Amino acid sequence: MTKPIFVNNKNKYGQYFTPQLIVDYMISLSNINKKSSILEPSSGECVFINTLEKNGYENITAYEIDKMLYQNTDFVINKSFVTTNINKKFNLIIGNPPYIRWKNLENELKEELENHTLWHKYFNSLCDYSYIFILKSIELLEKGGELIFITPEYWLNTKHSLSLRNYMVQNCYFEQITHFNETPIFEKATVSTIIFKYIKSKNKNYSKIKLSKHYANRKLTTEVMQNIQNKRNQKNTIYLEIDQFEEDKRWLLTSDKIKEELKVFENHCLIKNQIQTSLLDLRANKFHTIGDICDIGNGLVSGLDKAFQIHNIDNLNENEKKHILRVIKAKDLKAYSYENITNYIHLYNIKDEEEFKNNFPNFYNHFIEFKEKLDKRYKYNREIPYWEWVFLRNFKLFSKDEKRIFVPCKERISNKDYFRFALIESNLYPTQDVTALFKKENVKESIYYILALLNNKRVFDWLSNNGVVKGNIVEFSEKPISSIPFELLTGIIKKKY
Repeated sequence: MTKPIFVNNKNKYGQYFTPQLIVDYMISLSNINKKSSILEPSSGECVFINTLEKNGYENITAYEIDKMLYQNTDFVINKSFVTTNINKKFNLIIGNPPYIRWKNLENELKEELENHTLWHKYFNSLCDYSYIFILKSIELLEKGGELIFITPEYWLNTKHSLSLRNYMVQNCYFEQITHFNETPIFEKATVSTIIFKYIKSKNKNYSKIKLSKHYANRKLTTEVMQNIQNKRNQKNTIYLEIDQFEEDKRWLLTSDKIKEELKVFENHCLIKNQIQTSLLDLRANKFHTIGDICDIGNGLVSGLDKAFQIHNIDNLNENEKKHILRVIKAKDLKAYSYENITNYIHLYNIKDEEEFKNNFPNFYNHFIEFKEKLDKRYKYNREIPYWEWVFLRNFKLFSKDEKRIFVPCKERISNKDYFRFALIESNLYPTQDVTALFKKENVKESIYYILALLNNKRVFDWLSNNGVVKGNIVEFSEKPISSIPFELLTGIIKKKY
């Protein structure tokens, strides 16, 4: 076989080459015989092809668009899998399809998709290049054929992949899924990854999906992969059986028990007497959310936190003391409460550096050692003096004279089963590592009830499965927090106009 040529240039084809132990594992999932027809849609460095050939498979077809990466062989065709008219059906399609967001696609690949019938029928410019590989592969499977791919996890629950997920439910079912949460699989790519085995069938008597979840944030070993293959108990791996996925739903890689609990939780939060306006509404009722009852904002941005933190305020003059901002940092938050307050310098409306030096001499001396770095901050296309914050976003909201709830902007959940929503008094501010929630003026619910619900285990499970989750990191920006279901106790007072 011709040796692959590796080209160290821009990764315009979304190439992340598959390690040998992953290839061995994926091939082991197949139940085909040695004479079965096999397709590899994006052969890359031909690791799959070489391994299949060594294992005695010969009826192999592969496509690789990158001619610089690999020359023609008996198996590999240097054409685009996406646009090539393939009349043959296959018993097994296996591989690692390219992952590229539309905005990052080369023009030649965009043109391919813009003129592609399947792409126009199922996808749009918000979708990923890998979607067409998955869908076209299913179309090329024989009845009872197997699709075994390794992909990022994100398409299981994003809005823009709904058409792909619905197509898959209508045509096939999953037999196995292996979920590598934060486990590093590919070099220079940090992504939560899955390997799935999928059967093309119209048979509705599906068995449950065999789900393996591996949580270790370290490089895989052959021993770990063999244990997963044989479903042997080991640290950081759990094995579940879950129901087949449904149309018009996010696909959650969690136990059926937790799914049922989340369904009960959502039902308690349903909007009563809601008017359904679309087919999707008829299938999925809407519920009240935190976004209905809280204003939410991410914290203030200094651009260089250590420059604005001041630990000794006893020697400040009276003018300087008036410009201290009391801040709660993410590291000091606990569930329901907090531990420490950090003092920050907060200056504004100073005419020039001379005024700054004369009126705020202690602050001036404090800032001198940071001046060079402060001048190099990202300034959002504005001229900002080195003694000022670069972005006082949501400052008016944070200045309200009322209690608020703080939560870290990002939370690692690998070693805990709770979030840190904390009740904070007025006149305490968040910086960019904290997101703040304020009860809306038209809401009668108690902030203590809101706090208790947010720290409830069901909210932890709901957001861990339905929020913005990357590996073991849950993000707490406005959008995911706003989406959390909320059960009304006293109701919402309508605003007067």
